[in-house]
Amino acid sequence: MHPTERFYEADPYRTEADVLIEAAEPLAEGGGRIAMTGTIFYPEGGGQPADRGTLTLPDGTVLPVTDVHEKEGIIWHTVSLLPPDAKAGVPVHQQIDWEWRFDKMQQHTGEHILSGTLHRLFGAENVGFHIGSEAVRMDTSVPISPEGLRQAEAEANRFVWRDLPVQISYPSREELAHMTYRSKKEIEGQVRIVTIPGADVCACCGTHTATTGQVGLIKILAAEHYKGGMRLSVVCGGRALAEVQAMQDRQSTIVALLSAKPAETANAVRRVHAELTALKYTQYGLCGQLFDALAGAVDPHEDAIRTVAGLDPDGLHRLAVRLTEATDGLCAALTPTDKGCGYCLARRDGDVRPLTKALNAACGGRGGGKPGICQGSCSAGPEEVAAFLQNAAHS
Repeated sequence: MHPTERFYEADPYRTEADVLIEAAEPLAEGGGRIAMTGTIFYPEGGGQPADRGTLTLPDGTVLPVTDVHEKEGIIWHTVSLLPPDAKAGVPVHQQIDWEWRFDKMQQHTGEHILSGTLHRLFGAENVGFHIGSEAVRMDTSVPISPEGLRQAEAEANRFVWRDLPVQISYPSREELAHMTYRSKKEIEGQVRIVTIPGADVCACCGTHTATTGQVGLIKILAAEHYKGGMRLSVVCGGRALAEVQAMQDRQSTIVALLSAKPAETANAVRRVHAELTALKYTQYGLCGQLFDALAGAVDPHEDAIRTVAGLDPDGLHRLAVRLTEATDGLCAALTPTDKGCGYCLARRDGDVRPLTKALNAACGGRGGGKPGICQGSCSAGPEEVAAFLQNAAHS
């Protein structure tokens, strides 16, 4: 077969095409794959997902395209069903999912602008890039401070606002030798260069917007240190708008809950955090007094199974340990949860692991620990767990 003609490279805004099938092959898992004389479908590669869309046969049968890959110059389109009429020589009408395509164009072009800006400002190489379903993941070769990222984000958006042309060129080897451009790897054969004047020059096979203005907005959502550099989560265009709207919704909820003005939410959260911290210290002290009282009422040689509502895992552990200071019998701290019961079993000079294993099996539990103390949770309630422990202790 001849290499597939790539219509998307010449015109990424083209959404339909009429071509001929060159080959059709069934797949073991069902459906099949189809190669055609040309395609408007971008195949997965370079960090950009494959296009989606449909192929329509002469009789009107519509074949959803679920994936697109290239192999040795042939672009194969995976379809969910492969009827007998889908065979070599048959004409077919291609149509891509434009909303899906344009989203990827916005993300990819925005990535170029931001990557070029980070490279120019900080010498950062883009060593990893993937357009995910929610955000674009970008990995840089060097760490960048929060202030540096804000600077780069602001400058990248200034390139968007200038509505610069996104230029595609195919330089000769001689011309390429005198060019300065970004590339993650050595490329054999013809190199496709994407140029955004002043912002970026990069070897790339993906689809891009015609101008930077169509990117709309570039927003860095998150950044973390990763393998000596940074891993960024970025959204552009429609995704950036949706994220800003979601942030606004969250802000409105916080404003209502805190009874604070939008500009004062940070101070209001600090106040609530300080109050919560003070309450936790108070609760810690009160729980200590309660645990002392419960331990004081225990016979030195009897089992101590106590249920206290509202305890977190640390509280359960503290109560169980305090009970072991009062008795050499089995000690169990229980608390009701929305899914059943939290527990902590302990014995001063014994091994509670076999009992914990039996409890988990009998009461739908999970947990474990050391010989002297084990902790976990059960789907059964505190009453059922207490009854099991009492029976086990006397059997």
